[in-house]
Amino acid sequence: MTRKRHPAVLVTALAALAALPALPARAADPDPVPAPAPYGQGIDNCTGTAPVVCHFDVAPGTYDVTLTLGGDSPATTSVTAETRRAMLPETATAAGERVRRAFTVDVRTPEGEPTGPAGTPGLDLTFGGPAPALSAIRVTPAPRARQVVLIGDSTVCDQPGEPYAGWGQHLPSLLTRGTSVANYADSGESTVSFLANQALFPTVREKIRSGDLVLIQLAHNDKQTNAATYRANLTALVDGVRAEGGRPVLVTPIVRRWFGADGTLNNGTALLVNGLGVDHPAEIRALAARLGTPLVDLTALTKARVEALGTEASKALYLTNEKRDNTHTSVRGATEYARLVAAELSAQNLLGRSVR
Repeated sequence: MTRKRHPAVLVTALAALAALPALPARAADPDPVPAPAPYGQGIDNCTGTAPVVCHFDVAPGTYDVTLTLGGDSPATTSVTAETRRAMLPETATAAGERVRRAFTVDVRTPEGEPTGPAGTPGLDLTFGGPAPALSAIRVTPAPRARQVVLIGDSTVCDQPGEPYAGWGQHLPSLLTRGTSVANYADSGESTVSFLANQALFPTVREKIRSGDLVLIQLAHNDKQTNAATYRANLTALVDGVRAEGGRPVLVTPIVRRWFGADGTLNNGTALLVNGLGVDHPAEIRALAARLGTPLVDLTALTKARVEALGTEASKALYLTNEKRDNTHTSVRGATEYARLVAAELSAQNLLGRSVR
């Protein structure tokens, strides 16, 4: 497979730091980074104050973004990219304090869901939070960065609008520079449709590089898929990833927030048993063992979390109050579930030191 190489791109913006001394890397920071250049051609690429919005006219690919956050006043800044992807959690800085942070971002078209709108060409970054402050920014190509590729449904995807959020949309904020998240999850997809749609698995296969981790969570929309077909489809996804040199990881689906009378999640709708009696999480666990693939048992992890919170407090993880929706997650739910995934990947040493 031939891969197009892009010429080096260096964009620097929002300067006024020429007199600022270099800051030493903090001992607690697992990702020390070089200082962004204080002046450059990109000074006009960012506009606004709350939020600050930056656009960089770069080709599709993988890029390192190095930032200096903070300013003369106290600030709290969060960073999202493209279609509401969380890249950095809120970072507080005192008056006069500046801190350096970095992440690696996937730029592509469409920039969000694979079957959604194309979005804006290039890289879009938004600096939000209660009082955002951006002092400098540098964007450089990172063609050899490690990729975490996501295959999934609406509970995983880059959701385009509030209040919806997918756990894959919040995974990037938990990974260090040098590892990007290429989220190809798409709303409404099953194992059947993900394999069949040219914009989905056929496209994903072309993007997989040797050694890439590929997380597969498909079950919510396999409502009428029988057990044999479900197993065959998951096997085809695993085999296809391996054929491209990727490392497949099977992920059981997040639970639906449906409680039984005893205060625990019911064994049917909540735990993803479909209309044909197919127990999706059980099928995935068994298949992972048979195929020798790593397993993230997100069903078990999210079940434990929802039941620990109980019937009322667990509503905050989903869109129960906002949309009467007990399947799709809020920003809080997506963030918590992304942490569960990241922690499990770290515990299984699948990402090395890439987890923050």
